[in-house]
Amino acid sequence: MSKISMSSPDLDEFEIREISEVLRSGRLALGPKAQEFEKGMVDYVGANYGVTVSSGTAGLHILVRALDIKEGDEVLVPSFTFSSTVNVVIYERAKPVFVDINADTYTIDPEDMERKITKRTKAAIVVDVFGHPAEWDEILEIARRHNLKVIDDSCEALGAEYRGKKVGQFGDCACFAFYPNKQITTGEGGMIVTNDEKIASLARSLRNQGRDEMGSWLEHKRLGYNYRMDEMSAALGVSQLKKIETFLAKRDKVAIAYSERLNELGFLRTQVIRPYVRMSWFIYVITLEKGLDRDNVMKKMAEKGIPTRGYFSPMHLQPYIKDMFGFKGGELPVTEGIAKRTLALPFHNNLSENEIDQVVEALKDAVTG
Repeated sequence: MSKISMSSPDLDEFEIREISEVLRSGRLALGPKAQEFEKGMVDYVGANYGVTVSSGTAGLHILVRALDIKEGDEVLVPSFTFSSTVNVVIYERAKPVFVDINADTYTIDPEDMERKITKRTKAAIVVDVFGHPAEWDEILEIARRHNLKVIDDSCEALGAEYRGKKVGQFGDCACFAFYPNKQITTGEGGMIVTNDEKIASLARSLRNQGRDEMGSWLEHKRLGYNYRMDEMSAALGVSQLKKIETFLAKRDKVAIAYSERLNELGFLRTQVIRPYVRMSWFIYVITLEKGLDRDNVMKKMAEKGIPTRGYFSPMHLQPYIKDMFGFKGGELPVTEGIAKRTLALPFHNNLSENEIDQVVEALKDAVTG
């Protein structure tokens, strides 16, 4: 039995040639490949401006700065998310206000979001979790009524669509990420997209140590960071982006194969997909029925050589967040209940039918054996 990977990038000689050309050119940073990648991304997403960055976390941090979120401000965030969504708020000494989720799609609950708004609420960071778009019509209407800025954390959702419109076009700005388990990869890296020229210009300055685009190399107009993407990563991004629709089709095929097998089982629920969205599969997550010990299932599957992950652990119950804000549990009942039962299975473009069968059999044995 071959070893099954939790995730795996989809690379071939095309990517190797693209990166080799950069190495031979001698231009390894601040070069044309980053600009080419930016143009490709805005053309694909449908935004006006793109800014390459060193990671999705870096991109989100820049956007928090660009929207002038600071100490004393409150920012609405889901707890059912990766740590970066929350950390970038704390970096700027603002307060994350945790919002519950919809139980079926795992996306942020607009009704709970509106309930959590106070006079200090300045913005919301909305996550298209696992590649399923959030309920954007409701969210943007709430933001309009309350004059909130909105960041689309689309780090897991490149290619996803909401009512025929690609994510990355919602809110004031958005950010994608390209870690090796994402739809496309640059190794490490991210991309800010926006239709706001001021946000784009400020993002370019903040990623480049606070330099202005037209300023001298040793002149720094504002506090900035080294959040730039190198040329090798950008070249990888250019080559991967050319294959994005092929990659999404591959991921659809794997997800469908899983769902066909898993929907026959009575002890779990597969991903719910709203009829008006295009899912862009980041990972494949199931929800076990109440009463099953998810962690024990993971242990039994690991004994059979099948890796799994418990996506996500609630952020408001992470040790450092509890220490900072005093959460005890019980504040977000849907998030807390779902997070005990969600299980990510091995998932990548080239997972074979045989490997999927092995995963499903190991899951059945872990639950019923």
